[in-house]
Amino acid sequence: MTPDTATHQTPPVPYGTPDTPRIAVRGEAHLEVDPEIARITITVTARGKDRRETLADLTRRNTLALDLVKTHGDAVEHLETSALTITPELGRHGRGERVRTHHGLVHITAELNDFTALGELTTALADLDLTRVDGPWWTLRPNSPSHRTARQEAVREAVQRAREYAEALDTTLTALVELADTGTEDTHPRVPQSTRALSRAAYGAAPTEDEPAPLDLEPQRQHVRAQVDARFTMAPPRL
Repeated sequence: MTPDTATHQTPPVPYGTPDTPRIAVRGEAHLEVDPEIARITITVTARGKDRRETLADLTRRNTLALDLVKTHGDAVEHLETSALTITPELGRHGRGERVRTHHGLVHITAELNDFTALGELTTALADLDLTRVDGPWWTLRPNSPSHRTARQEAVREAVQRAREYAEALDTTLTALVELADTGTEDTHPRVPQSTRALSRAAYGAAPTEDEPAPLDLEPQRQHVRAQVDARFTMAPPRL
Protein backbone atom coordinates (compact mmCIF):
# COMPACT_ATOMS: atom_id res chain seq x y z
CA MET A 1 0.00 0.00 0.00
CA THR A 2 1.46 3.33 -1.07
CA PRO A 3 1.31 6.44 1.10
CA ASP A 4 -1.05 8.05 -1.44
CA THR A 5 -3.47 5.11 -1.19
CA ALA A 6 -3.41 5.20 2.61
CA THR A 7 -4.17 8.91 2.56
CA HIS A 8 -7.05 8.38 0.10
CA GLN A 9 -8.69 5.74 2.29
CA THR A 10 -8.57 7.81 5.47
CA PRO A 11 -12.16 8.90 6.25
CA PRO A 12 -12.67 12.63 6.62
CA VAL A 13 -13.10 13.97 10.10
CA PRO A 14 -16.71 14.91 10.96
CA TYR A 15 -15.70 18.40 12.01
CA GLY A 16 -13.83 21.33 10.56
CA THR A 17 -10.20 22.20 10.87
CA PRO A 18 -8.41 25.56 10.78
CA ASP A 19 -7.54 24.90 7.14
CA THR A 20 -11.05 23.76 6.15
CA PRO A 21 -13.54 25.24 8.60
CA ARG A 22 -17.11 24.00 8.40
CA ILE A 23 -20.38 25.77 8.88
CA ALA A 24 -23.69 24.06 9.73
CA VAL A 25 -27.05 25.71 9.06
CA ARG A 26 -30.72 24.84 8.85
CA GLY A 27 -32.97 25.90 5.98
CA GLU A 28 -36.73 26.15 6.43
CA ALA A 29 -39.66 26.93 4.15
CA HIS A 30 -43.34 27.54 4.87
CA LEU A 31 -45.89 27.74 2.08
CA GLU A 32 -49.59 28.53 2.31
CA VAL A 33 -51.38 27.11 -0.71
CA ASP A 34 -54.87 26.26 -1.91
CA PRO A 35 -56.05 22.67 -1.37
CA GLU A 36 -56.22 20.31 -4.32
CA ILE A 37 -58.63 17.68 -3.02
CA ALA A 38 -61.75 17.72 -0.85
CA ARG A 39 -63.08 14.54 0.74
CA ILE A 40 -66.60 13.94 2.01
CA THR A 41 -68.19 10.91 3.63
CA ILE A 42 -71.79 9.95 2.91
CA THR A 43 -73.83 7.77 5.25
CA VAL A 44 -76.99 6.26 3.78
CA THR A 45 -79.43 4.68 6.23
CA ALA A 46 -82.57 2.56 6.10
CA ARG A 47 -84.84 1.15 8.77
CA GLY A 48 -87.69 -1.33 8.78
CA LYS A 49 -89.27 -4.28 10.52
CA ASP A 50 -88.63 -6.68 7.64
CA ARG A 51 -84.99 -7.51 6.96
CA ARG A 52 -85.35 -7.95 3.22
CA GLU A 53 -87.40 -4.80 2.80
CA THR A 54 -84.80 -2.87 4.82
CA LEU A 55 -82.02 -4.24 2.62
CA ALA A 56 -83.95 -3.39 -0.54
CA ASP A 57 -84.59 0.14 0.73
CA LEU A 58 -80.93 0.55 1.63
CA THR A 59 -79.89 -0.70 -1.81
CA ARG A 60 -82.19 1.82 -3.48
CA ARG A 61 -80.93 4.73 -1.39
CA ASN A 62 -77.31 3.70 -1.89
CA THR A 63 -77.77 3.53 -5.68
CA LEU A 64 -79.43 6.95 -5.65
CA ALA A 65 -76.52 8.49 -3.71
CA LEU A 66 -73.88 6.85 -5.94
CA ASP A 67 -75.64 7.93 -9.13
CA LEU A 68 -75.84 11.47 -7.80
CA VAL A 69 -72.10 11.53 -7.10
CA LYS A 70 -71.27 10.07 -10.53
CA THR A 71 -73.23 12.80 -12.33
CA HIS A 72 -70.32 15.15 -11.51
CA GLY A 73 -68.01 13.23 -13.85
CA ASP A 74 -64.32 14.14 -13.78
CA ALA A 75 -64.79 16.36 -10.73
CA VAL A 76 -64.92 13.12 -8.71
CA GLU A 77 -61.42 11.64 -8.50
CA HIS A 78 -62.20 8.79 -6.13
CA LEU A 79 -65.36 7.02 -5.03
CA GLU A 80 -65.60 3.99 -2.77
CA THR A 81 -67.93 2.18 -0.39
CA SER A 82 -66.07 1.80 2.87
CA ALA A 83 -68.62 -0.13 4.98
CA LEU A 84 -72.02 -1.82 4.90
CA THR A 85 -73.97 -2.99 7.95
CA ILE A 86 -77.40 -4.52 8.56
CA THR A 87 -78.14 -4.73 12.27
CA PRO A 88 -81.21 -6.26 13.95
CA GLU A 89 -82.59 -4.46 17.00
CA LEU A 90 -84.10 -6.73 19.64
CA GLY A 91 -87.17 -5.77 21.62
CA ARG A 92 -86.56 -4.62 25.19
CA HIS A 93 -89.49 -6.46 26.66
CA GLY A 94 -91.01 -9.89 26.27
CA ARG A 95 -89.65 -13.36 26.40
CA GLY A 96 -87.22 -14.67 23.83
CA GLU A 97 -85.09 -12.83 21.26
CA ARG A 98 -87.66 -11.07 19.13
CA VAL A 99 -86.35 -8.69 16.47
CA ARG A 100 -88.03 -5.31 16.75
CA THR A 101 -86.56 -3.63 13.68
CA HIS A 102 -83.55 -3.66 11.33
CA HIS A 103 -81.06 -0.86 10.77
CA GLY A 104 -79.02 -0.57 7.57
CA LEU A 105 -76.01 1.66 6.96
CA VAL A 106 -73.75 2.26 3.96
CA HIS A 107 -70.69 4.52 4.23
CA ILE A 108 -69.43 6.11 1.01
CA THR A 109 -66.28 8.20 0.55
CA ALA A 110 -65.84 10.64 -2.35
CA GLU A 111 -62.90 12.88 -3.29
CA LEU A 112 -63.44 15.87 -5.56
CA ASN A 113 -61.09 18.31 -7.27
CA ASP A 114 -63.76 20.83 -8.31
CA PHE A 115 -64.93 22.78 -5.29
CA THR A 116 -67.88 24.36 -7.11
CA ALA A 117 -69.12 20.86 -7.87
CA LEU A 118 -68.41 19.98 -4.25
CA GLY A 119 -70.88 22.59 -2.99
CA GLU A 120 -73.54 21.42 -5.42
CA LEU A 121 -73.01 17.76 -4.54
CA THR A 122 -73.06 18.17 -0.77
CA THR A 123 -76.26 20.19 -0.99
CA ALA A 124 -77.96 17.63 -3.21
CA LEU A 125 -76.84 14.71 -1.03
CA ALA A 126 -77.95 16.40 2.19
CA ASP A 127 -81.37 16.93 0.62
CA LEU A 128 -81.87 13.15 0.27
CA ASP A 129 -83.91 11.37 2.92
CA LEU A 130 -81.97 9.48 5.60
CA THR A 131 -78.64 10.59 4.12
CA ARG A 132 -75.88 12.23 6.12
CA VAL A 133 -72.87 14.11 4.73
CA ASP A 134 -69.68 14.80 6.74
CA GLY A 135 -66.77 17.00 5.73
CA PRO A 136 -65.25 18.40 3.72
CA TRP A 137 -61.67 17.45 4.54
CA TRP A 138 -59.26 19.61 2.53
CA THR A 139 -55.84 18.33 1.55
CA LEU A 140 -53.08 18.18 -1.07
CA ARG A 141 -52.19 15.25 -3.29
CA PRO A 142 -49.16 13.21 -2.08
CA ASN A 143 -47.26 14.22 -5.24
CA SER A 144 -48.33 17.86 -5.12
CA PRO A 145 -45.79 20.31 -6.65
CA SER A 146 -46.14 22.34 -3.44
CA HIS A 147 -44.06 19.77 -1.56
CA ARG A 148 -41.25 20.03 -4.13
CA THR A 149 -41.38 23.83 -4.05
CA ALA A 150 -41.13 23.84 -0.26
CA ARG A 151 -38.11 21.52 -0.30
CA GLN A 152 -36.34 23.64 -2.91
CA GLU A 153 -36.99 26.84 -0.98
CA ALA A 154 -35.63 25.22 2.18
CA VAL A 155 -32.40 24.32 0.37
CA ARG A 156 -32.06 27.81 -1.07
CA GLU A 157 -32.57 29.32 2.38
CA ALA A 158 -29.86 27.04 3.82
CA VAL A 159 -27.39 28.13 1.15
CA GLN A 160 -28.26 31.80 1.65
CA ARG A 161 -27.92 31.53 5.41
CA ALA A 162 -24.52 29.83 5.11
CA ARG A 163 -23.31 32.54 2.71
CA GLU A 164 -24.38 35.25 5.13
CA TYR A 165 -22.38 33.64 7.93
CA ALA A 166 -19.37 33.32 5.64
CA GLU A 167 -19.68 36.95 4.57
CA ALA A 168 -19.76 37.99 8.21
CA LEU A 169 -16.31 36.37 8.50
CA ASP A 170 -15.18 38.05 5.27
CA THR A 171 -14.78 34.73 3.48
CA THR A 172 -16.69 32.49 1.04
CA LEU A 173 -18.14 29.00 0.91
CA THR A 174 -16.05 26.41 -0.91
CA ALA A 175 -18.08 23.17 -0.93
CA LEU A 176 -21.24 21.44 0.26
CA VAL A 177 -20.37 18.62 2.64
CA GLU A 178 -23.79 17.31 3.64
CA LEU A 179 -27.48 17.98 3.00
CA ALA A 180 -30.07 16.21 5.18
CA ASP A 181 -33.84 16.32 4.73
CA THR A 182 -35.28 16.61 8.23
CA GLY A 183 -38.92 16.70 7.21
CA THR A 184 -41.59 17.86 4.82
CA GLU A 185 -45.15 18.00 6.04
CA ASP A 186 -48.62 19.19 5.31
CA THR A 187 -49.76 20.72 8.59
CA HIS A 188 -53.47 20.42 7.72
CA PRO A 189 -53.88 16.80 6.62
CA ARG A 190 -57.56 16.14 5.94
CA VAL A 191 -58.87 18.39 8.70
CA PRO A 192 -62.55 19.21 8.30
CA GLN A 193 -63.43 22.89 8.18
CA SER A 194 -66.56 22.05 10.12
CA THR A 195 -67.53 18.88 11.96
CA ARG A 196 -71.24 19.58 11.56
CA ALA A 197 -72.99 16.98 9.42
CA LEU A 198 -75.49 17.87 6.75
CA SER A 199 -78.62 15.78 6.76
CA ARG A 200 -82.30 16.39 6.19
CA ALA A 201 -83.17 13.68 8.67
CA ALA A 202 -80.81 15.13 11.29
CA TYR A 203 -82.62 18.47 11.36
CA GLY A 204 -86.09 17.07 10.78
CA ALA A 205 -86.69 19.37 7.85
CA ALA A 206 -89.65 18.63 5.68
CA PRO A 207 -88.99 17.83 2.01
CA THR A 208 -89.52 20.70 -0.38
CA GLU A 209 -90.40 20.87 -4.05
CA ASP A 210 -87.64 23.36 -4.87
CA GLU A 211 -84.01 22.33 -4.95
CA PRO A 212 -81.91 24.06 -2.28
CA ALA A 213 -79.25 26.55 -3.29
CA PRO A 214 -75.74 25.04 -3.46
CA LEU A 215 -73.57 25.54 -0.41
CA ASP A 216 -70.81 28.11 -0.77
CA LEU A 217 -67.81 26.26 0.65
CA GLU A 218 -64.62 28.23 1.28
CA PRO A 219 -61.55 25.99 0.78
CA GLN A 220 -59.21 25.79 3.75
CA ARG A 221 -55.67 26.95 2.94
CA GLN A 222 -53.00 24.29 3.39
CA HIS A 223 -49.68 24.90 5.19
CA VAL A 224 -46.68 23.02 3.82
CA ARG A 225 -43.34 23.11 5.63
CA ALA A 226 -39.92 21.75 4.67
CA GLN A 227 -36.68 21.64 6.63
CA VAL A 228 -33.09 20.71 5.74
CA ASP A 229 -29.78 20.64 7.60
CA ALA A 230 -26.73 21.56 5.54
CA ARG A 231 -22.98 21.63 6.18
CA PHE A 232 -20.49 23.57 4.10
CA THR A 233 -16.79 24.17 4.07
CA MET A 234 -15.44 27.68 3.66
CA ALA A 235 -12.15 29.34 2.97
CA PRO A 236 -10.20 30.04 6.20
CA PRO A 237 -11.17 33.50 7.43
CA ARG A 238 -8.59 36.01 8.60
CA LEU A 239 -9.61 36.71 12.17
